[in-house]
Amino acid sequence: MIERLNDVGVEMPMTESSLKVENNNCVFKDSIFFDLEHYIYKKPICIGVFGCCFYDYKNQILKVTQYMIENSKDVRDILDLARSYFETMIEMGKKYIVTFSGNNDFTVINYLFEKYGIEFNIKDYFISIDLQKEYEKEMHKSIGLKALEKEFGINRENEVISGSNLAKTFSKIAKDDEYIKRMPEMKKQKILLYNEQDVVSLFGIYTKWNDVFVGSAQNI
Repeated sequence: MIERLNDVGVEMPMTESSLKVENNNCVFKDSIFFDLEHYIYKKPICIGVFGCCFYDYKNQILKVTQYMIENSKDVRDILDLARSYFETMIEMGKKYIVTFSGNNDFTVINYLFEKYGIEFNIKDYFISIDLQKEYEKEMHKSIGLKALEKEFGINRENEVISGSNLAKTFSKIAKDDEYIKRMPEMKKQKILLYNEQDVVSLFGIYTKWNDVFVGSAQNI
């Protein structure tokens, strides 16, 4: 298992700029920002990368946590770590989970939790805020995360990786315990950075929502 913990410096968010949820502009203080990379073949097979972050208000940084599988044994282990992470966030008072098209990720991880006998369902503990759905409510059309990032002036440091290429990589890792050893270190880091930028973007979009969509604050 690759465990990556990283602090990402961000501008102090302004409450008046943030998406309003339940008459509250400060939801980002009580939120986690979540994204998975995964492999599905007819049914969910494994989580390739679990990525999540939260805003450390005191130090004005995002605390990013990531777990990436290295072999077939990690298929179960990453689920145990995910549940433990969520439980820690609940203890810290986090109430919301911010995603982009999050139902896909929720379906995958809840299916795998059930498959491996892990008693945890994300939606039993967190209120879901899906930025794709919020955009659809505001603009009455759909959009992808990378296109939405452009609207917020978010520039990625690395190239976009297609979901199909990620799935192929995680398929090989899950089937061949030696495959990860043959992977160039740069490729591993590229995958982790890609996932990290996804969750960091969620925070950036959420906390600057009203700067782009004036008057868009809505109740969920």
